[in-house]
Amino acid sequence: MNVENSAADHADTIVVGISSCLLGNAVRYDGAHKYHSYIERTLGQYFQFRAFCPEVEAGLGVPRPAVQLREIGASIRVVGVKDHSLDVTEALREAAEKQSVWLDGLCGYILKKDSPSCGMARVKVYKNDIPARAGVGVFADYLQEHFPTLPVEEEGRLGDPGLRENFIQRVFVRHRWRRLCRAPLTAHGLMRFHSRHKLIAMSHEQNRARELGRLVAEARADNIEEIGQRYIAGLMACLKIVATRGNHVNVLQHIQGYLKRNIDGDDKQELVDTIESYRAGSVPLIVPLTLLRHHFRKQPDAFIDESFYMTPHPAELSLLNEI
Repeated sequence: MNVENSAADHADTIVVGISSCLLGNAVRYDGAHKYHSYIERTLGQYFQFRAFCPEVEAGLGVPRPAVQLREIGASIRVVGVKDHSLDVTEALREAAEKQSVWLDGLCGYILKKDSPSCGMARVKVYKNDIPARAGVGVFADYLQEHFPTLPVEEEGRLGDPGLRENFIQRVFVRHRWRRLCRAPLTAHGLMRFHSRHKLIAMSHEQNRARELGRLVAEARADNIEEIGQRYIAGLMACLKIVATRGNHVNVLQHIQGYLKRNIDGDDKQELVDTIESYRAGSVPLIVPLTLLRHHFRKQPDAFIDESFYMTPHPAELSLLNEI
């Protein structure tokens, strides 16, 4: 693997938005916080967090009356739990809209689950005092609608190894895309970017990966901006689909093919057996990847050497050890 390239790719600041309470800031309605040690201590080594609390920004104060999503007529409103006449819906929407400039510069966002302002999904919506988990927090809704290519996740879901790896991988991909776009985007630059991310896309959804390849082939100087926007929208939508074990197996076998005849029978059988062990769930993804890296260190291949599939994020995060 090209260690120098990998280190450089992670050198720039990666700014990630986060619900302020998750960093231990006492901004909740009751004056408390929801500090999340993994986010601050582990991810904080790689991400620069931009903390934000829409309820504080909206001027609701700390402490403040607790609010909830409530179906009133044909709309969902954010109202007081005890006093339904307290309606802060518009204040929260206005607070969200004022954040567009810095939100546009983010590489990801971590939201507080179940919050009527920050909950990404399945937030309780009350109708006649009967809750249904069918809502989205006001700020989270604004974020996902206006920044559809931004990786967004809730802190509760980061406990799932597959969802955690998926989110962090998307953050690094968006970071690399933003860096590519610092200079005017070119057809050659887009082609190289896709080449380096092609195997990652294949591990998520192979049909979408092929569509992205066809889109890149259409890029020219006179349409590069349009193609670039369509490409990153398509890529991030593809990567939002959590990669399956079966798709990873297909990619691993595809990578194995680049060794061609430069590997003896015993080594080839060891690779086949290791990939099959991964398919069966006996070993995590890091095991066949490590074995493949070993062979490609001895027999470098330009395409594989540049592919981010082999090193999608810092190894110290150990994200491939649990999937």
